Amino acid sequence: MTRRAFVEQIMGLPVSVHVRGPGADSPAAADAVAGAFAELRAMDAVFSLYRPDSRLSALNRGEPVHDPLVDAVLDLCEQARQRTSGYFNAYLPEPGGGTHFDPSGLVKGWAVERAAEHLEGYEFYMNAGGDMTVRGSWRVGVEDPAQPDKLLTTIEVVDRAIATSGSAHRGAHIVDPHTGAPARGVRSVTVIGPSLTWADVYATAAAAQGPQAVTWLATLPGYEALLVGDDGALLATPGWSLPA
Repeated sequence: MTRRAFVEQIMGLPVSVHVRGPGADSPAAADAVAGAFAELRAMDAVFSLYRPDSRLSALNRGEPVHDPLVDAVLDLCEQARQRTSGYFNAYLPEPGGGTHFDPSGLVKGWAVERAAEHLEGYEFYMNAGGDMTVRGSWRVGVEDPAQPDKLLTTIEVVDRAIATSGSAHRGAHIVDPHTGAPARGVRSVTVIGPSLTWADVYATAAAAQGPQAVTWLATLPGYEALLVGDDGALLATPGWSLPA
């Protein structure tokens, strides 16, 4: 079966697209992937926390920002806060008091989901730092957070989204919004479901909540999750088969 891979560095991480099947090696497929990458670069220009010229940086400086993309993300972040009982909160505390707006736990999944629309009609997966949109049937590995060069398990994924949050690559960067302290209790949370935007949000919120989040995750229709505790223990929602 014809298969082609594309990789670009966007949003400070490698973003890969794998296309397979009829037309995978066609100029039209390459154009579709280029459109997806362009979409992600455009989102980075708006939402980067590290670019002083981004709309997000301007918003955090207190400057007026009139942008429909920013308005959409502000609305989604409020929905996410309500859906997660405040365990996802894009308003993070500053060391000297006050808050700054950091929607990273939502924007990456949302941006990848938007970018993947350019690939409609192809069998593909797009992977941006562990957040994936999959069309068709693909075998996907779940990384062991204690040994990131090894897999904890592999799963068959068909037309779904996968998001992982945790401390394996970026350290204790997730904060419990209720306490302002770094989240503790889980090394990683992987969530699978129909929407990458919401899988990303739920994984971030569960990492902030800790191991007890598995009970809450089990109530989310259409989503399944695997949690790895600080002690290496595995917890999963009922629809996820734990590795033997």
